[in-house]
Amino acid sequence: RDNVHLINGVLVAKMNQNGPHATADLLCNAALTAIVPAGWHVRPDKPVRLPPDSKPEPDQCVVRGSIRDYTGPEPTAADVGLIVEVADTSLKEDRAMAFVYGAAGIPVYWIIDVNARQVEVYTLRQAPAGRQGPGGYGKPRVFKDGQSMPVVLDGVEVGQIAVTDILP
Repeated sequence: RDNVHLINGVLVAKMNQNGPHATADLLCNAALTAIVPAGWHVRPDKPVRLPPDSKPEPDQCVVRGSIRDYTGPEPTAADVGLIVEVADTSLKEDRAMAFVYGAAGIPVYWIIDVNARQVEVYTLRQAPAGRQGPGGYGKPRVFKDGQSMPVVLDGVEVGQIAVTDILP
């Protein structure tokens, strides 16, 4: 009954959402839902199974298939196109999650920084030649209030979202 999720084999307390966090979360959900093409759906605040032993519950997650495809096992990294976390008091923790998501092979990770009024976009880089597994994320691109950012699924831009549209 505790409000926790599993990160690298450790139960970690989830943060409570305040007004700005909740508003940005809902605005992001609406913007993603409007743009995500057939064959994908938006999955808010639900678990994703990541190797070797993580089961985070990101604020928003764009996942292959339909909602009913996951009545059994949770989606895995291979099913996920984009993960979004909203940060107002949790920026340090959300940036640390970039290591978890990048190591698992999540292609794109957004951090909506409510306080700085910007979105950090992390994109998976290729693993060096001869090395297995994802290469993790490089330096994030930062999109500020007034700019638009691409929504990329399977390496294809499916649309753009204005940063202003997902900020409280």
